[in-house]
Amino acid sequence: MKKFAVAFFQFTLIALAASPALAEDGASGFTDKGLVALAAGLTMALSAFGGALGQSRAASTALEGMARNPSAAGQIQTAMIIGLALIESLVIYGLVIAFFLQGKI
Repeated sequence: MKKFAVAFFQFTLIALAASPALAEDGASGFTDKGLVALAAGLTMALSAFGGALGQSRAASTALEGMARNPSAAGQIQTAMIIGLALIESLVIYGLVIAFFLQGKI
């Protein structure tokens, strides 16, 4: 599955880069504004996906640790909340970048 995801991502990048480069003047439906809008959407999609994946793995691992050692639940929970806040801050940075890109349209 991982090989498929990497191959799909590479194909998408090549397809997006090749279409404006090979287009004739005025014949392409792509414009700079369209590519910036696409970049803003991809920024939000990838940051939300990555944040959700990271938060789910952090919560899963923390709950597993609490189940194995209930006496350390308070320390594990504190560390998990700090980690979730840091992960969420990265998603918010992606949102800010998407807003900046959208402002260029």
